[in-house]
Amino acid sequence: MSQRFLTLDDVKVDSKRVLVRVDINSPMKPGTEEIIDDTRIVAILDTLRDLEKAKVVILSHQGRPGESDFTSMQPHARVLQEHLGARCRFIDDIIGPAAIDAIRKLKNGDVLLLDNVRLLSEEVMEGTPEQFAKTYLVKRLAPLFDLFVNDAYPAAHRAQTSMVGFPEVLPAVAGKSMERELKALNKALNEPDRPSVAVLGGAKVPDKIKILANILEKKKVDRVLLSGLMATVFLEASGVNLGEGSRGSLKDFESLKKQAKDLLDKYKDIIMLPKDVAISVEKKRVEVPVGKMPKNASVMDIGENTIKEYAETIARAKTVLANGPAGVFEDQNFAKGTEQILRAIANSKGFTVIGGGHLAVIAKEKKLENTIGYISTGGGATMAMLAGQKLPGVEALYKAAKRTGIK
Repeated sequence: MSQRFLTLDDVKVDSKRVLVRVDINSPMKPGTEEIIDDTRIVAILDTLRDLEKAKVVILSHQGRPGESDFTSMQPHARVLQEHLGARCRFIDDIIGPAAIDAIRKLKNGDVLLLDNVRLLSEEVMEGTPEQFAKTYLVKRLAPLFDLFVNDAYPAAHRAQTSMVGFPEVLPAVAGKSMERELKALNKALNEPDRPSVAVLGGAKVPDKIKILANILEKKKVDRVLLSGLMATVFLEASGVNLGEGSRGSLKDFESLKKQAKDLLDKYKDIIMLPKDVAISVEKKRVEVPVGKMPKNASVMDIGENTIKEYAETIARAKTVLANGPAGVFEDQNFAKGTEQILRAIANSKGFTVIGGGHLAVIAKEKKLENTIGYISTGGGATMAMLAGQKLPGVEALYKAAKRTGIK
């Protein structure tokens, strides 16, 4: 990377008051406050261990206002306490007198988790970093700290007050999780060993097409393996009729199809499409060659021949970057493509990165996470980075480093 941000290795933290912005927004059991996946909480533990001689305050969020999982951070504190013990505690305040008093009374080694920062309207307001620096959130908390640590990679694509306001007024560094994420994705995108293969599936086709266009135009990859709804759009763009059932699930289909056709015309030797697909017939898996689907059927998964071809391509690769499932993996009849592609990635001898989301969950369920090079904790942030977009949270760290004289 041409720019540089500071990390925890660049600063002294002992006895300092440190504000750490993390993203431990976690899946919760519906109707309860039970966290059912603590992956993001575990991801920040290395940062907290590096700060074990400092006075640490954690700022994070859970859900969005109006949504069912918009709760306090108390459940997250319980999980953190399982890892950190009694030195971690929670306070149901953010910038009020109780929070300010608790922060001032911290001792070395203490960890205090403040309440959901999205309880404050200032957190989700629109504005510039300079405007965010003048909010009550920043003006009340910043004077209490010596250092700001951003370890919230999954939220790095959001220009929100706690992400970009504090680096305007405090020395700011990247936490361990943020540093790992950016290094892994930078290696896969900008310094890949060749041949490099991208595996793109899942939904969110408009976003995925932006990713595909970016990595193709900048020659980041040598092969792209398409599946999921992405493959549906590109197959139709190539002249294959998949039937009304597949097209009906996509809004603005014709516009997406045109974009896909333009990319196929330009990069036909790089983009690989399924040769066969799986459909549902009386709730059973039936595989058919592309172009021979019944009129009202929907593509549910890639077929065996495609799985084999994709797995062989992955086996030859020295860098593999994957994002999105190959089919309707929630139905076990159509999970084969996703699971077999994941196993091929896990068996790869190259550098492998999974871009968070559903693939990360499935890899964990299938106990493949330890054989994959890196599994990102970011969803939207990773997709934004793959699409070539700048991440506001990271840009704020670059700006802070430049302010302190780091080139």
